[in-house]
Amino acid sequence: MRTKSLKKNKINVVTLGCSKNVYDSEVLMGQLKASGKDVTHEAANNEANIVVINTCGFINNAKEESVNTILDYVDRKDQGLVDKIFVTGCLSERYKPDLEAEIPDVDQYFGTTDLPLLLKALGADYKHELLGERLTTTPKNYAYLKISEGCDRPCSFCAIPLMRGKHASQPIEKLVKEAENLAKDGVKELILIAQDLTYYGLDLYKKRNLAELLENLVKVEGIEWIRLHYAFPTGFPMDVLDLMKREPKICNYIDIPLQHIADNVLKSMRRGTTYAKTTQLLKDFRAAVPGITIRTTLIVGYPGETEEDFEILKNWVQEMRFERLGCFTYSHEENTHAYLLEDDVPADVKQNRANEIMDIQAQISWELNQEKIGKTFRCIIDRKEGNNFVGRTEFDSPDVDNEVLIDATKHYLKVGEFATIEIYDASEFDLYGTPVTK
Repeated sequence: MRTKSLKKNKINVVTLGCSKNVYDSEVLMGQLKASGKDVTHEAANNEANIVVINTCGFINNAKEESVNTILDYVDRKDQGLVDKIFVTGCLSERYKPDLEAEIPDVDQYFGTTDLPLLLKALGADYKHELLGERLTTTPKNYAYLKISEGCDRPCSFCAIPLMRGKHASQPIEKLVKEAENLAKDGVKELILIAQDLTYYGLDLYKKRNLAELLENLVKVEGIEWIRLHYAFPTGFPMDVLDLMKREPKICNYIDIPLQHIADNVLKSMRRGTTYAKTTQLLKDFRAAVPGITIRTTLIVGYPGETEEDFEILKNWVQEMRFERLGCFTYSHEENTHAYLLEDDVPADVKQNRANEIMDIQAQISWELNQEKIGKTFRCIIDRKEGNNFVGRTEFDSPDVDNEVLIDATKHYLKVGEFATIEIYDASEFDLYGTPVTK
Protein backbone atom coordinates (compact mmCIF):
# COMPACT_ATOMS: atom_id res chain seq x y z
CA MET A 1 0.00 0.00 0.00
CA ARG A 2 1.43 3.39 -1.01
CA THR A 3 1.43 6.19 1.51
CA LYS A 4 1.22 9.87 0.75
CA SER A 5 4.52 11.68 0.77
CA LEU A 6 5.18 13.89 3.81
CA LYS A 7 7.68 16.14 2.03
CA LYS A 8 6.82 19.74 1.16
CA ASN A 9 4.95 20.02 -2.12
CA LYS A 10 7.11 20.77 -5.13
CA ILE A 11 5.54 21.18 -8.58
CA ASN A 12 7.32 19.89 -11.68
CA VAL A 13 6.10 21.33 -15.00
CA VAL A 14 6.82 19.08 -17.99
CA THR A 15 6.50 20.71 -21.43
CA LEU A 16 5.83 18.82 -24.66
CA GLY A 17 5.32 20.20 -28.17
CA CYS A 18 6.02 23.61 -29.64
CA SER A 19 7.30 26.98 -28.46
CA LYS A 20 3.71 28.11 -27.78
CA ASN A 21 3.55 25.41 -25.10
CA VAL A 22 6.92 26.52 -23.71
CA TYR A 23 5.47 30.01 -23.35
CA ASP A 24 2.31 28.71 -21.64
CA SER A 25 4.38 26.66 -19.18
CA GLU A 26 6.46 29.73 -18.35
CA VAL A 27 3.31 31.76 -17.61
CA LEU A 28 2.00 28.94 -15.40
CA MET A 29 5.29 28.78 -13.51
CA GLY A 30 5.33 32.56 -13.04
CA GLN A 31 1.85 32.42 -11.54
CA LEU A 32 2.77 29.52 -9.24
CA LYS A 33 5.90 31.29 -8.00
CA ALA A 34 3.87 34.47 -7.32
CA SER A 35 1.59 32.35 -5.10
CA GLY A 36 4.60 31.15 -3.16
CA LYS A 37 4.72 27.69 -4.69
CA ASP A 38 7.95 25.73 -5.11
CA VAL A 39 8.05 25.12 -8.88
CA THR A 40 10.58 23.63 -11.26
CA HIS A 41 10.73 22.77 -14.98
CA GLU A 42 11.38 19.22 -16.15
CA ALA A 43 13.04 18.21 -12.90
CA ALA A 44 15.00 15.02 -12.42
CA ASN A 45 13.06 11.95 -11.31
CA ASN A 46 11.59 12.07 -7.80
CA GLU A 47 12.60 15.69 -7.23
CA ALA A 48 8.97 16.87 -7.17
CA ASN A 49 5.83 15.20 -5.85
CA ILE A 50 3.28 17.08 -8.03
CA VAL A 51 3.51 16.98 -11.82
CA VAL A 52 1.84 19.18 -14.44
CA ILE A 53 2.18 17.80 -17.99
CA ASN A 54 1.63 20.41 -20.72
CA THR A 55 0.71 18.23 -23.71
CA CYS A 56 0.77 18.51 -27.50
CA GLY A 57 -2.03 17.10 -29.66
CA PHE A 58 -1.02 18.32 -33.12
CA ILE A 59 -0.08 15.17 -35.03
CA ASN A 60 0.14 11.44 -34.26
CA ASN A 61 3.79 11.41 -33.12
CA ALA A 62 3.16 14.31 -30.73
CA LYS A 63 0.00 12.68 -29.37
CA GLU A 64 1.87 9.41 -28.76
CA GLU A 65 4.66 11.23 -26.91
CA SER A 66 2.10 13.04 -24.74
CA VAL A 67 0.19 9.84 -23.89
CA ASN A 68 3.42 7.95 -23.14
CA THR A 69 4.58 10.74 -20.84
CA ILE A 70 1.27 10.70 -18.96
CA LEU A 71 1.46 6.90 -18.58
CA ASP A 72 5.06 7.14 -17.37
CA TYR A 73 4.02 9.52 -14.58
CA VAL A 74 0.96 7.40 -13.73
CA ASP A 75 3.37 4.50 -13.25
CA ARG A 76 5.47 6.65 -10.92
CA LYS A 77 2.33 7.60 -9.02
CA ASP A 78 1.51 3.90 -8.57
CA GLN A 79 5.01 3.40 -7.16
CA GLY A 80 4.49 6.22 -4.65
CA LEU A 81 7.08 8.47 -6.29
CA VAL A 82 4.53 11.12 -7.32
CA ASP A 83 1.46 12.25 -5.34
CA LYS A 84 -0.57 14.12 -7.94
CA ILE A 85 -0.67 14.44 -11.74
CA PHE A 86 -2.39 17.23 -13.65
CA VAL A 87 -2.59 17.30 -17.45
CA THR A 88 -3.12 20.45 -19.51
CA GLY A 89 -2.46 21.68 -23.05
CA CYS A 90 -3.62 20.73 -26.52
CA LEU A 91 -4.08 16.96 -26.14
CA SER A 92 -6.16 17.53 -23.02
CA GLU A 93 -8.22 20.22 -24.76
CA ARG A 94 -8.92 17.98 -27.74
CA TYR A 95 -9.46 14.59 -26.09
CA LYS A 96 -10.41 15.31 -22.47
CA PRO A 97 -13.39 12.88 -22.24
CA ASP A 98 -11.36 10.06 -23.85
CA LEU A 99 -8.37 10.68 -21.59
CA GLU A 100 -10.53 10.78 -18.45
CA ALA A 101 -12.03 7.42 -19.42
CA GLU A 102 -8.78 5.73 -20.50
CA ILE A 103 -6.28 7.17 -17.99
CA PRO A 104 -8.38 7.81 -14.85
CA ASP A 105 -5.35 7.86 -12.52
CA VAL A 106 -4.60 11.44 -13.56
CA ASP A 107 -6.01 13.73 -10.86
CA GLN A 108 -7.45 16.29 -13.26
CA TYR A 109 -7.40 17.29 -16.94
CA PHE A 110 -7.47 20.92 -18.13
CA GLY A 111 -7.80 22.56 -21.56
CA THR A 112 -5.72 25.30 -23.16
CA THR A 113 -7.79 28.14 -21.65
CA ASP A 114 -8.18 26.70 -18.15
CA LEU A 115 -5.17 28.35 -16.47
CA PRO A 116 -7.18 29.86 -13.56
CA LEU A 117 -8.81 26.47 -12.86
CA LEU A 118 -5.45 24.66 -13.05
CA LEU A 119 -3.91 27.16 -10.62
CA LYS A 120 -6.83 26.68 -8.23
CA ALA A 121 -6.29 22.90 -8.31
CA LEU A 122 -2.64 23.55 -7.43
CA GLY A 123 -3.64 25.78 -4.51
CA ALA A 124 -2.66 29.00 -6.23
CA ASP A 125 -4.55 32.14 -7.27
CA TYR A 126 -4.59 33.57 -10.79
CA LYS A 127 -3.02 37.02 -10.49
CA HIS A 128 -4.17 39.39 -13.26
CA GLU A 129 -1.54 41.94 -12.27
CA LEU A 130 1.28 39.61 -13.39
CA LEU A 131 1.23 41.21 -16.82
CA GLY A 132 3.75 39.38 -18.97
CA GLU A 133 5.72 38.09 -15.98
CA ARG A 134 6.81 34.50 -16.29
CA LEU A 135 9.61 32.11 -15.37
CA THR A 136 11.53 31.60 -18.60
CA THR A 137 12.89 28.12 -19.31
CA THR A 138 15.01 29.06 -22.35
CA PRO A 139 18.68 30.14 -22.13
CA LYS A 140 18.84 33.60 -20.54
CA ASN A 141 19.62 35.43 -23.80
CA TYR A 142 16.42 34.64 -25.71
CA ALA A 143 12.72 34.23 -24.97
CA TYR A 144 9.51 33.59 -26.86
CA LEU A 145 6.90 36.34 -27.07
CA LYS A 146 3.44 35.00 -27.93
CA ILE A 147 1.64 37.86 -29.68
CA SER A 148 -1.66 36.08 -30.36
CA GLU A 149 -3.53 32.88 -29.65
CA GLY A 150 -5.68 30.67 -31.86
CA CYS A 151 -6.26 30.70 -35.62
CA ASP A 152 -9.07 31.63 -38.02
CA ARG A 153 -7.58 29.93 -41.10
CA PRO A 154 -9.55 27.05 -42.66
CA CYS A 155 -6.58 24.75 -43.54
CA SER A 156 -8.01 21.30 -44.17
CA PHE A 157 -5.28 19.28 -42.42
CA CYS A 158 -4.88 21.34 -39.26
CA ALA A 159 -6.41 20.66 -35.84
CA ILE A 160 -5.05 23.81 -34.15
CA PRO A 161 -8.37 25.74 -34.23
CA LEU A 162 -9.95 22.74 -32.43
CA MET A 163 -7.39 23.07 -29.63
CA ARG A 164 -6.58 26.77 -29.53
CA GLY A 165 -9.81 28.42 -30.67
CA LYS A 166 -10.30 31.58 -32.73
CA HIS A 167 -7.55 34.13 -33.35
CA ALA A 168 -7.07 36.62 -30.50
CA SER A 169 -4.30 39.25 -30.60
CA GLN A 170 -2.57 40.57 -27.49
CA PRO A 171 -2.58 44.40 -27.18
CA ILE A 172 0.63 46.19 -28.20
CA GLU A 173 0.98 47.83 -24.74
CA LYS A 174 0.88 44.45 -22.98
CA LEU A 175 3.49 42.96 -25.33
CA VAL A 176 5.81 45.95 -24.95
CA LYS A 177 5.55 45.67 -21.14
CA GLU A 178 6.33 41.96 -21.37
CA ALA A 179 9.35 42.68 -23.60
CA GLU A 180 10.59 45.30 -21.12
CA ASN A 181 10.35 42.78 -18.27
CA LEU A 182 12.26 40.20 -20.31
CA ALA A 183 14.96 42.75 -21.21
CA LYS A 184 15.40 43.60 -17.51
CA ASP A 185 16.09 39.89 -16.92
CA GLY A 186 18.86 39.89 -19.54
CA VAL A 187 16.94 38.69 -22.60
CA LYS A 188 18.53 40.06 -25.79
CA GLU A 189 16.51 38.23 -28.44
CA LEU A 190 12.72 38.07 -28.77
CA ILE A 191 11.24 35.31 -30.90
CA LEU A 192 7.73 36.36 -31.89
CA ILE A 193 5.39 33.37 -32.04
CA ALA A 194 1.71 32.80 -32.78
CA GLN A 195 -0.42 30.36 -34.69
CA ASP A 196 -0.39 33.10 -37.36
CA LEU A 197 1.68 36.32 -37.15
CA THR A 198 0.15 37.56 -40.42
CA TYR A 199 -3.28 37.99 -38.81
CA TYR A 200 -1.94 40.02 -35.87
CA GLY A 201 -4.10 43.02 -35.01
CA LEU A 202 -7.08 42.33 -37.26
CA ASP A 203 -9.34 41.68 -34.28
CA LEU A 204 -8.09 44.52 -32.05
CA TYR A 205 -7.11 47.21 -34.54
CA LYS A 206 -9.19 46.23 -37.60
CA LYS A 207 -6.02 45.97 -39.70
CA ARG A 208 -2.94 43.77 -39.98
CA ASN A 209 -0.78 45.52 -37.43
CA LEU A 210 2.44 43.50 -37.12
CA ALA A 211 4.57 46.42 -38.37
CA GLU A 212 3.26 48.78 -35.67
CA LEU A 213 3.92 46.17 -33.00
CA LEU A 214 7.49 45.77 -34.28
CA GLU A 215 8.03 49.56 -34.32
CA ASN A 216 7.17 49.58 -30.62
CA LEU A 217 9.24 46.53 -29.72
CA VAL A 218 12.43 47.83 -31.36
CA LYS A 219 12.35 50.74 -28.89
CA VAL A 220 12.72 48.39 -25.92
CA GLU A 221 16.18 48.95 -24.44
CA GLY A 222 18.29 45.80 -24.15
CA ILE A 223 16.49 43.89 -26.91
CA GLU A 224 18.94 43.52 -29.81
CA TRP A 225 17.30 40.90 -32.05
CA ILE A 226 13.64 40.35 -32.92
CA ARG A 227 12.81 37.22 -34.92
CA LEU A 228 9.55 36.37 -36.72
CA HIS A 229 8.08 32.85 -36.58
CA TYR A 230 4.96 31.30 -38.13
CA ALA A 231 3.71 33.87 -40.63
CA PHE A 232 0.93 32.65 -42.92
CA PRO A 233 1.66 33.45 -46.60
CA THR A 234 -1.82 34.63 -47.64
CA GLY A 235 -2.34 38.33 -46.87
CA PHE A 236 1.16 38.85 -45.47
CA PRO A 237 1.59 42.56 -44.48
CA MET A 238 4.40 43.69 -46.80
CA ASP A 239 5.11 46.84 -44.71
CA VAL A 240 6.84 44.46 -42.29
CA LEU A 241 9.55 43.88 -44.91
CA ASP A 242 10.24 47.63 -45.28
CA LEU A 243 10.70 47.80 -41.52
CA MET A 244 12.91 44.69 -41.52
CA LYS A 245 15.17 46.27 -44.13
CA ARG A 246 15.70 49.55 -42.28
CA GLU A 247 15.59 48.39 -38.66
CA PRO A 248 18.75 46.51 -37.60
CA LYS A 249 17.10 44.94 -34.54
CA ILE A 250 14.68 42.92 -36.70
CA CYS A 251 16.51 39.83 -37.93
CA ASN A 252 16.54 39.32 -41.70
CA TYR A 253 14.69 36.07 -41.12
CA ILE A 254 11.14 34.84 -41.50
CA ASP A 255 9.45 31.52 -40.83
CA ILE A 256 6.60 31.09 -43.32
CA PRO A 257 5.07 27.60 -43.46
CA LEU A 258 4.05 26.94 -47.08
CA GLN A 259 3.08 23.23 -46.79
CA HIS A 260 2.96 22.45 -50.55
CA ILE A 261 3.11 24.07 -53.98
CA ALA A 262 1.13 21.89 -56.43
CA ASP A 263 -2.06 23.83 -57.19
CA ASN A 264 -4.51 20.97 -56.74
CA VAL A 265 -2.95 20.05 -53.36
CA LEU A 266 -3.00 23.69 -52.22
CA LYS A 267 -6.66 23.92 -53.21
CA SER A 268 -7.59 20.76 -51.28
CA MET A 269 -5.55 22.00 -48.31
CA ARG A 270 -7.63 25.23 -48.43
CA ARG A 271 -4.53 27.40 -48.30
CA GLY A 272 -6.03 30.27 -50.31
CA THR A 273 -3.03 30.59 -52.61
CA THR A 274 -1.45 29.11 -55.77
CA TYR A 275 1.91 28.07 -57.15
CA ALA A 276 2.23 31.38 -59.00
CA LYS A 277 1.21 33.58 -56.05
CA THR A 278 3.48 31.78 -53.58
CA THR A 279 6.47 31.90 -55.91
CA GLN A 280 5.92 35.63 -56.52
CA LEU A 281 5.60 36.26 -52.77
CA LEU A 282 9.00 34.67 -52.13
CA LYS A 283 10.55 36.70 -54.94
CA ASP A 284 9.02 39.85 -53.41
CA PHE A 285 10.50 38.91 -50.00
CA ARG A 286 13.97 38.52 -51.46
CA ALA A 287 13.70 41.71 -53.49
CA ALA A 288 12.50 43.74 -50.49
CA VAL A 289 15.13 42.37 -48.07
CA PRO A 290 18.25 41.22 -49.94
CA GLY A 291 19.95 38.44 -47.97
CA ILE A 292 16.79 37.46 -46.07
CA THR A 293 16.69 33.91 -44.71
CA ILE A 294 13.39 32.17 -45.40
CA ARG A 295 12.46 29.14 -43.30
CA THR A 296 9.54 26.99 -44.39
CA THR A 297 7.87 23.68 -43.65
CA LEU A 298 6.28 21.26 -46.10
CA ILE A 299 3.83 18.36 -45.84
CA VAL A 300 4.16 15.31 -48.10
CA GLY A 301 1.69 12.46 -48.48
CA TYR A 302 -1.43 14.60 -48.22
CA PRO A 303 -4.56 12.74 -49.46
CA GLY A 304 -4.55 12.58 -53.24
CA GLU A 305 -0.92 13.75 -53.62
CA THR A 306 0.21 12.11 -56.86
CA GLU A 307 3.72 11.38 -58.10
CA GLU A 308 3.26 14.34 -60.43
CA ASP A 309 2.34 16.63 -57.50
CA PHE A 310 5.40 15.43 -55.63
CA GLU A 311 7.65 16.05 -58.66
CA ILE A 312 6.29 19.62 -58.85
CA LEU A 313 7.12 20.08 -55.16
CA LYS A 314 10.61 18.59 -55.53
CA ASN A 315 11.49 20.74 -58.53
CA TRP A 316 10.19 23.84 -56.79
CA VAL A 317 12.30 23.17 -53.66
CA GLN A 318 15.37 22.91 -55.91
CA GLU A 319 14.43 26.12 -57.69
CA MET A 320 13.62 28.18 -54.57
CA ARG A 321 16.74 27.18 -52.62
CA PHE A 322 15.28 27.84 -49.20
CA GLU A 323 17.85 28.72 -46.59
CA ARG A 324 15.96 26.61 -44.02
CA LEU A 325 13.38 23.88 -44.61
CA GLY A 326 11.66 21.13 -42.65
CA CYS A 327 9.43 18.40 -44.09
CA PHE A 328 6.68 16.38 -42.36
CA THR A 329 4.61 13.42 -43.42
CA TYR A 330 0.86 14.03 -43.48
CA SER A 331 -1.01 13.02 -40.32
CA HIS A 332 -4.72 12.13 -40.74
CA GLU A 333 -6.41 14.11 -37.94
CA GLU A 334 -10.01 13.48 -36.92
CA ASN A 335 -12.46 16.40 -37.01
CA THR A 336 -10.38 18.21 -39.64
CA HIS A 337 -11.75 18.85 -43.13
CA ALA A 338 -9.14 16.55 -44.70
CA TYR A 339 -10.27 13.67 -42.47
CA LEU A 340 -13.20 13.27 -44.87
CA LEU A 341 -10.68 12.38 -47.60
CA GLU A 342 -9.10 8.98 -47.99
CA ASP A 343 -5.61 8.84 -46.45
CA ASP A 344 -4.45 7.11 -49.62
CA VAL A 345 -0.68 7.63 -49.71
CA PRO A 346 1.01 4.62 -48.01
CA ALA A 347 3.15 5.35 -44.95
CA ASP A 348 6.37 4.15 -46.61
CA VAL A 349 5.72 6.37 -49.65
CA LYS A 350 5.12 9.36 -47.36
CA GLN A 351 8.39 8.71 -45.54
CA ASN A 352 10.37 8.20 -48.77
CA ARG A 353 9.03 11.49 -50.12
CA ALA A 354 9.98 13.33 -46.93
CA ASN A 355 13.47 11.80 -47.09
CA GLU A 356 13.86 12.87 -50.72
CA ILE A 357 12.92 16.47 -49.90
CA MET A 358 15.33 16.55 -46.97
CA ASP A 359 18.14 15.08 -49.10
CA ILE A 360 17.62 17.89 -51.62
CA GLN A 361 17.56 20.45 -48.81
CA ALA A 362 20.73 19.05 -47.20
CA GLN A 363 22.60 19.65 -50.48
CA ILE A 364 21.19 23.19 -50.81
CA SER A 365 22.06 23.93 -47.18
CA TRP A 366 25.60 22.61 -47.66
CA GLU A 367 26.11 24.79 -50.75
CA LEU A 368 24.74 27.91 -49.02
CA ASN A 369 26.92 27.23 -45.96
CA GLN A 370 30.04 26.87 -48.11
CA GLU A 371 29.44 30.45 -49.27
CA LYS A 372 29.77 31.60 -45.65
CA ILE A 373 33.36 30.36 -45.28
CA GLY A 374 35.73 33.29 -44.86
CA LYS A 375 32.94 35.66 -43.82
CA THR A 376 32.32 37.10 -40.37
CA PHE A 377 28.98 37.14 -38.55
CA ARG A 378 27.66 38.63 -35.36
CA CYS A 379 26.60 35.63 -33.28
CA ILE A 380 24.78 35.17 -29.99
CA ILE A 381 26.39 32.50 -27.80
CA ASP A 382 23.62 30.24 -26.44
CA ARG A 383 25.58 27.69 -24.42
CA LYS A 384 28.74 25.66 -23.90
CA GLU A 385 28.40 22.02 -24.91
CA GLY A 386 31.32 19.62 -24.52
CA ASN A 387 34.41 21.28 -26.00
CA ASN A 388 32.44 23.86 -27.98
CA PHE A 389 30.70 27.14 -27.46
CA VAL A 390 27.47 27.02 -29.47
CA GLY A 391 26.23 30.21 -31.11
CA ARG A 392 23.82 31.39 -33.80
CA THR A 393 23.79 34.05 -36.49
CA GLU A 394 20.77 36.31 -37.01
CA PHE A 395 19.77 33.87 -39.76
CA ASP A 396 19.26 30.99 -37.32
CA SER A 397 16.56 30.28 -34.78
CA PRO A 398 17.24 28.10 -31.71
CA ASP A 399 16.65 24.32 -31.90
CA VAL A 400 15.64 24.22 -35.57
CA ASP A 401 18.41 25.95 -37.56
CA ASN A 402 22.17 25.98 -38.08
CA GLU A 403 24.53 26.44 -35.17
CA VAL A 404 27.98 28.00 -35.05
CA LEU A 405 30.54 25.89 -33.17
CA ILE A 406 33.61 27.52 -31.61
CA ASP A 407 36.38 25.43 -30.05
CA ALA A 408 36.20 26.08 -26.28
CA THR A 409 39.64 24.53 -25.69
CA LYS A 410 41.18 27.40 -27.69
CA HIS A 411 38.79 30.31 -27.16
CA TYR A 412 36.76 31.78 -24.32
CA LEU A 413 33.36 33.36 -24.96
CA LYS A 414 30.67 34.56 -22.56
CA VAL A 415 27.42 32.61 -22.79
CA GLY A 416 24.51 34.95 -23.40
CA GLU A 417 26.65 37.61 -25.08
CA PHE A 418 27.27 38.55 -28.70
CA ALA A 419 30.58 37.81 -30.44
CA THR A 420 31.98 38.40 -33.93
CA ILE A 421 32.85 35.04 -35.46
CA GLU A 422 34.77 34.27 -38.65
CA ILE A 423 33.64 31.05 -40.36
CA TYR A 424 36.46 28.71 -41.44
CA ASP A 425 34.48 25.54 -42.25
CA ALA A 426 30.89 24.40 -42.78
CA SER A 427 28.80 21.24 -43.06
CA GLU A 428 25.16 20.86 -44.12
CA PHE A 429 23.75 22.23 -40.87
CA ASP A 430 26.69 23.54 -38.84
CA LEU A 431 29.21 26.34 -39.18
CA TYR A 432 32.66 26.32 -37.55
CA GLY A 433 34.25 29.60 -36.52
CA THR A 434 36.81 31.51 -34.52
CA PRO A 435 36.25 34.76 -32.62
CA VAL A 436 37.51 37.94 -34.24
CA THR A 437 39.32 40.03 -31.66
CA LYS A 438 39.16 43.78 -32.07
